[in-house]
Amino acid sequence: MKITILSGKGGTGKTTVSTNLAYTLSKKYKVQLLDTDVEEPNDHLFFNVNVEKEESVDILLPVVDNDACIRCGECAKACQFGAITSFPNATVVFKNLCHGCGACSMVCPVNAITEVPKSIGKIVLGKINDNLKFGMGLLNIGEPSGVRIIRQLKKHIDENVDVVLIDSQPGTSCPVVESLRNIDFAILVTEPTTFGLHDLSLAVDLVKEMEIPAGIVINRDTGNTNLIDEYAKKENIPILLKIPFDRKIAKLYSEGKIFSEYLPEWEEKFANVFDTIKGMVK
Repeated sequence: MKITILSGKGGTGKTTVSTNLAYTLSKKYKVQLLDTDVEEPNDHLFFNVNVEKEESVDILLPVVDNDACIRCGECAKACQFGAITSFPNATVVFKNLCHGCGACSMVCPVNAITEVPKSIGKIVLGKINDNLKFGMGLLNIGEPSGVRIIRQLKKHIDENVDVVLIDSQPGTSCPVVESLRNIDFAILVTEPTTFGLHDLSLAVDLVKEMEIPAGIVINRDTGNTNLIDEYAKKENIPILLKIPFDRKIAKLYSEGKIFSEYLPEWEEKFANVFDTIKGMVK
C-alpha cells in the first residue's frame, strides 16, 4: 500500500504524522519512508539513517549555436516557462527558468539547439533498521522545481515492502501532485484554525480531482475542532486521528524524537489509523 501524507500549508504536522506512522508500522510491517519535501526534507532528523546510495538528478539544458540559428522564434513559442527567447541578434537561454523538457530542441527547424546535463539536486537512499527503509530528495538552492527529483525518488519505491509512506511538500503545487501519482490513499494533515481549514479545503479539492481516497488527521487539537469536524462531515471524509496540543509531544518533537516511542499509548493509535485506511482502501 502506498500512502501520501500532505497538507495545504506548511507547519501543520506532516513530518510528525509521517515519522510516527513509519516507526509504529515498522514494528509489524516492512515499511519504506520517502521524504519528497525536496526543498527542506527533515524526516531524517528523527532517525539514524544508514545511507547506502546517493544519486545525482540531472536535467538537460539547451545550448544554442547562434551561428546556425535562424532566429525563427519557434523555440520561444514552444517553451512554457519563458526560458528561451529569440532576439534579432541571438537566441538566449535563461538557465534558471529552464525545466529541461526538451521542447525547444525538438521544434528547432535547423537543429541549432543541443542539450547538456545539469545537476538540480540528488536523492539519498538508505535503511533505518531491518523493517524500515528510507529515501529523500534534496533540491539544489535556486532551482525552480523539484518534480524531477520526486519522480526519480519514486522510481526507487520497493515493491517488496508492505507499506510505502510518502511525506509530501506542503501546498497543492506540481511537486505535491507528483507525490500523489499512483498512490492508494492520502492522509490530509491540518490544524483546527480558520487558516488550517482553508488550506485543507485546497488539499481536499486536489485529492478529489485525482480520485484518491483520503482521511484527515487534526494536529495540535485544543478540543475545539468543530470547524474541521463539520467540514469533514460535509465532504464525507473521515477524521482518522486527533493529536492534542500537548507540551510533552511538542518537547519530544523539538528534540528530534518520535513521540510514540516515548508515549507508548500512541503506537496503538497510529496502528489503528492504518487499520482504518486498510478498510477504506479495500
